[in-house]
Amino acid sequence: MTGRQEPYYVEYDADFGLSGLAEAFTLSPAPEDTGAALGLVTAKLDAYDRECPVGSVDHLSADERSILGYDTSHDDWGYAEELREDVRGLVESPLADEAIQAVWRAAAGGGWDPAAHGMSARDWLRRIDETCAARPPRKIPGRRPAPSSWWGAWRPAADEARDDVVAEIAEIRSCRERSAGPLPSPDTLSALEEVAARVDPDLGFRLFLRALKVYSVRIEKARYDRLQALGERFGHPAALIDSGLDIAWPPIDTARRDATWDFGFSHLAGQAHQDWRESREEIRKTVAGDDIGQTPGSEAAVLLEDTLRLLRSALPDAAVTALWAGASNSPGSTDGRDWLRLIADVCRERLREAAPAYTPVVAPARTELADPVLREVRETALAVADKVVSPHWHPVPAADVMDALEHVVTRIDPDLGFRLFLRVLRTLSVSLTQEQYDRYKAIGERFGYGEYHVSDVDHLIEAG
Repeated sequence: MTGRQEPYYVEYDADFGLSGLAEAFTLSPAPEDTGAALGLVTAKLDAYDRECPVGSVDHLSADERSILGYDTSHDDWGYAEELREDVRGLVESPLADEAIQAVWRAAAGGGWDPAAHGMSARDWLRRIDETCAARPPRKIPGRRPAPSSWWGAWRPAADEARDDVVAEIAEIRSCRERSAGPLPSPDTLSALEEVAARVDPDLGFRLFLRALKVYSVRIEKARYDRLQALGERFGHPAALIDSGLDIAWPPIDTARRDATWDFGFSHLAGQAHQDWRESREEIRKTVAGDDIGQTPGSEAAVLLEDTLRLLRSALPDAAVTALWAGASNSPGSTDGRDWLRLIADVCRERLREAAPAYTPVVAPARTELADPVLREVRETALAVADKVVSPHWHPVPAADVMDALEHVVTRIDPDLGFRLFLRVLRTLSVSLTQEQYDRYKAIGERFGYGEYHVSDVDHLIEAG
C-alpha cells in the first residue's frame, strides 16, 4: 500500500494518509456540513478496503503461510492507520492551529473549511481520527498486521530528509516574485515548512505535493527529478508524485538517454512472452510505457526511430524475422517488414496523442562504436553456432540471428545492434565470463545506457 509496508502486499500506488484524504476533497463537491465531510472520510476508507491484494497467498497452506510470516488475515495497518498516524502527528504537534488550518486548506483545495462550520483545525482532525478508530480492521489473507521490519530498516533518517523537503518548499517561496502563475501564499508555505521540520518530513512532503497540484504550479524537469528522488527515499511509488503534477517536460529527444532500463525496438522484443502475440494492442502497451522522468511519448519516439532504421535498410525480410525471433524468443512469427510497418504505425498513433508537435527524425548512427560491438557479436556467434531459437515453436538457427545482428551493427546502427545483442544473449542463455560482462558494461556506458540496462544480463555470468 505505502512505503510503510513491503510493496508486494498490495499494489496501492495512489496518495494515502491525510494527503490522500485531502485529494479526495479536491475531487468531490464541497460538503454542505460536517456530516457530509465525514462521509467523504468514510468513502475514502471504503475505497481502500476494496483494493485487492497482489500476489495472493491463498494457495499456500496454513503452515506455509506461517513460515513465510503471512499467518494473519487482519490488515491492522491499513489506510485508516496511515491516516490516523498523520492526524495524530499534527494534533499533538507544537504547530499553531492557524498553521494546520492553512495546510489543510491548501491541500484540500479550499473545498472544505472547518472554520466555516465552527471547528478549529485540530477539532476537524480529531473527528477524522474518531471516524478511523471506529472502523474494524479489514481482513485480507496474506497481510501482516503491522509495519514491516523491511521498511523500518530502510526508511531514511528524519534529519536527512527534513532538510531536503524544507529546501524544496523554500525554493517555491523564492519563486513567488518571478512566477506568472498562482502559488501558495507565504503563510501556507511557512506552515508546510513547519510540518516538514517539526512534525514529519514525509507528511510535509506529501502535503507540499498536494499544494503544488491544487495550485497547478508549473514544475520544471530539474525540480521534478528532485521530487521523484525524494519520493523514492520515502518509499513512495512514482505515481504518487506524478499524478496531477503540472510538469514542464522538455521536447522529445531520441538522443537523450534517460531510460533506466532497455528502450526502443529491443525493449519491445523484451516484452514478448509465451502468451504474447504480435499485435497492435501488444505494441500499444509498450509504446505508452514511458519511463519515470521521461517526456511523454519518448518510448514511442525511440521505438519509431529504431523501426525506421530497420525499414529503410537493406536487411532482408527473412533477416528481420530472425532478428525478432532471437531478441524476443516469442513463439509467434512475423512477416518481416509488415511487422515493422505495424510497429511504426502504432508509434505514430501514440505520438499524435502524447506529443503532437513532435516530428520524427532518424539521427545519424553512432558508428564510432561499431568495431567493439562487432567483436562481441562475432565472438558470441562462434559459441552459439549450433543453437536454435524457439526450437518448439518456430525454430530459427542461431547463426541466422547472429548474421542479422552483424548486419545491423555494421550497416544500420551499432547502438541498436548492441541492444538487440543483449536480448539475444538472454534468449540463448549464453554463459558469460566476468571479463565479457565488464566489456558490455563499458560499451553500455559509452552509449549512455541507464543504470540497469546492461545489468539485465548479469545473471548469465558463470559462477567462480
